Amino acid sequence: MSAEIRLEDVSVRFQIFGLHGRSLKKTALNLSTGGRIGREPGARVHIDALAGVNLHLQEGDRVALVGHNGAGKSTLLRTMAGIYEPTGGRVHVRGRVSPMFDLMVGINPEATGRENVRLRGLLLGMSAAEVDAYAGEISAFSGLGGYLDLPVKIYSSGMLLRLMFAVTTAISPQILLLDEWITAGDSAFMERAEQRVNGLIDRSALMVIATHNRVLVERLCNKVAVLEQGRVVEFGPLTPLLLDRAMAA
Repeated sequence: MSAEIRLEDVSVRFQIFGLHGRSLKKTALNLSTGGRIGREPGARVHIDALAGVNLHLQEGDRVALVGHNGAGKSTLLRTMAGIYEPTGGRVHVRGRVSPMFDLMVGINPEATGRENVRLRGLLLGMSAAEVDAYAGEISAFSGLGGYLDLPVKIYSSGMLLRLMFAVTTAISPQILLLDEWITAGDSAFMERAEQRVNGLIDRSALMVIATHNRVLVERLCNKVAVLEQGRVVEFGPLTPLLLDRAMAA
C-alpha cells in the first residue's frame, strides 16, 4: 500500500468566546499574522486557521511547510495527523502516520514508565504485541534503567522527553510528520535523537516538516508548500526561486 495524503478544500475554524468591543480589537492586532478573523451573528468571533486547502502528497514526497508564525503550518500538520477534524472539506490519508509532535500527550503521571510506554504506543496505533516487541529497544534508547518501574511523576522533564521520544520513534512510519526540529534535551541526547530521526526520515515513504530553517529544507525536502493566513498560496518542487519566495513569506 503506497502512502498518500490528499486534502480537498479543507478548512479548520476555531470559535473564540467572550470577546467584545476593545478586547476584540486588541486580539485582532495580536493575531494579525495568523488566520483570518471573522465575526458571526451574535458577536461570536472565529479564526479560520485553515481555509480552502488543497494538497495531494504522494509516496516519495519530502514536503516543507513554510510560512511565518501563525500561517497555519502546525494546524495543517495536526489535521493531517487526525488530531484536528476539518470543519469543511475532506482529508484522505493512506498509510501509517507517525506524528513527531505533542510527545507528552496521553501520559499518566501516576503510572510507571513501562506502563506509559504501553499507553503511548497504543495511542500511536501500535498493537499490544508491537509494543511488547519494541519494549527492549525503547528501554535501551531511553537509558532510564530501573526508573522505568517508577511513576513518571518523579521524572525530570528530560527523562520524560527521552522516554516518550523513544516510544514515538520505535517503529518506522509510512508517513512521518514533524513540527520544527528537535530542540529539547541535553547535547548527548540531541545527537542520538537527531541520528534516530534522520533514520526515520530515510525509511519513511512520505515526510512533511514545518520549519523556518532553510538549511533543513534544502537538506531534507524535494517540495515546498507556502502558507499565508491559513491558505496554501504556492506548492511545487523545490527550486532556488521557490525557496527564496517561501523564505520571504
